[in-house]
Amino acid sequence: MITAVLIDDDKHLRKGLKALLERYTNEIHIIGEAESVKTGVALLEKLQPQVIFLDIHLSDGTGFDILEQLGKTKGKNSAHIVFITAHEQYALKAFKFSALDFILKPVDPEELQHTISKIKEVIGKSPSFEHIDLLLENIRKKVDNFKRIALSTSDGIHLFEVADIIRCEAKVNYTEFFIKNHKPLLISKTLKEYEEMLTEHGFERIHQSHLINLSYLKSYIKSDGGYVIMADNTNIPIAQSKKERLQELIRTL
Repeated sequence: MITAVLIDDDKHLRKGLKALLERYTNEIHIIGEAESVKTGVALLEKLQPQVIFLDIHLSDGTGFDILEQLGKTKGKNSAHIVFITAHEQYALKAFKFSALDFILKPVDPEELQHTISKIKEVIGKSPSFEHIDLLLENIRKKVDNFKRIALSTSDGIHLFEVADIIRCEAKVNYTEFFIKNHKPLLISKTLKEYEEMLTEHGFERIHQSHLINLSYLKSYIKSDGGYVIMADNTNIPIAQSKKERLQELIRTL
């Protein structure tokens, strides 16, 4: 049995989420509920659950305040965090760069089932909490152009400078990252998801299977159908529909 606490100031949402959890799994048990920062911190210190379903906006503060307070009193938070949020672009972006799970309001059953599967995967593994520190750092500084990214693999969560990512390659529903001075990493998210995150950081999708960091582009070769040579000496094909756009970008570099 996986123990969980639900912190949200909307009692109707708490009731609805509990009902959905009971419907889709018998392995996650809500052992406590709270509706504010104050009661949430007290509850977590008392119960120490394995999972926290945490709303961003509470009556006396935010879910981030709870994590800050727990960090001061207990050191590192030991629970798996699942944020509950509305469609707030800044928060969603921060969660994605920090590899943190979130559920959008109103709760979609299919999305919840996916989250439940993720929880089952991570519970019992050695926890890593640097990505939570990364989230709080970005939230505190109100950073919009995130410099670091957390990548979650089968063996843990790893933090990297975005500027060190050379390229990304699609592997069906996975993405393989090629990073400066590091072995390749396979991440269980699609290339499209990372394209949306990294485009504003100088990355360009030049092929259905390839997203490249233009800072590491060495050569553009027009022969043999067209391809680029990257700083790691790999040859990456260019889709016909992407050639004109890429040439325009190269002229501006």
